[in-house]
Amino acid sequence: MFYWMLKVVVAPILRVLFRPWVRGLENIPETGPAIIAGNHLSFIDSILVPVVAPRPVAYLAKKDYFTGRGVKGMLTRWFFKLTNQLPMDRGGGSGSDASLTAGLEVLRSGSLLGIYPEGTRSPDGKLYRGRTGVARMVIRSGAPVVPVALIGTDRIQPEGATLPKLGRVGIVFGKPLDFSKYADVPEDRFLLRSITDEIMYEILRLSGQKYEDSYASTVKTRLLAEKKKAEKDS
Repeated sequence: MFYWMLKVVVAPILRVLFRPWVRGLENIPETGPAIIAGNHLSFIDSILVPVVAPRPVAYLAKKDYFTGRGVKGMLTRWFFKLTNQLPMDRGGGSGSDASLTAGLEVLRSGSLLGIYPEGTRSPDGKLYRGRTGVARMVIRSGAPVVPVALIGTDRIQPEGATLPKLGRVGIVFGKPLDFSKYADVPEDRFLLRSITDEIMYEILRLSGQKYEDSYASTVKTRLLAEKKKAEKDS
C-alpha cells in the first residue's frame, strides 16, 4: 500500500516540483536482487530514487527517524514507511550487524536495496571514501551493484534545511557491476576495500564530483568542532 501511495500520490508531485532528468533506467535489472549504491547529498535523495525507479527500492535509514514521540514522531515514521525505508543502526557493533542482516534479507527476497557507501551525507558536495559495509553485502548476497549519481539535490535541500527549494535535479544510473567472482574468496579487509573503491569510482565517474579520500563523518566532526570553536572565540 505504501509503495502504491508513493508512486500514485507522491511521485507526480515531486516530478512537477523538481523535474528530475533521468538516465540509465535500463541498467536496473528487471527482476532479481540488486544493490543501488549512490552518493548522498541531501535528505531528498532517498525519495527521488524510488520515485523514478521502475521497481520498489528499500533504503536503510537512520533508526532515530522511527523512534520519535508525539505527533511529529508519528508523522516522521509514516513518511519513512511511505518512502519504503528501513531503520538502520549507525552506532557500530551488534547494531550495525543487525542492519547488515536487514539489508541482506531485502536482497534475498529478490528486491532492490538502496544504500549510501559514504555512510552519511556529504558536508560540502564532495564524494568521500566509501565504507566497506557495501562490499560485505555484495559478497554475502552475490547481488550486482548498480551505481547511481544524484546531481543537484544539495542545491534544492542542503543539510539543515527543513523544506526543499524548487529546482531541477538529475539522477544517473550506471551499468551493473558484477562481483560474483569473489563469492568463494575469503572476506578480508583488502578485498572489501578493493570492491568498495571500485563502486565509489563508478559513482565518481557518473556524478563528476570532486573526491576526497577521507570519511565524510570524520570531516563533519572536524567542521563541527571548528564551528563551535569559532562561536566560542567570537
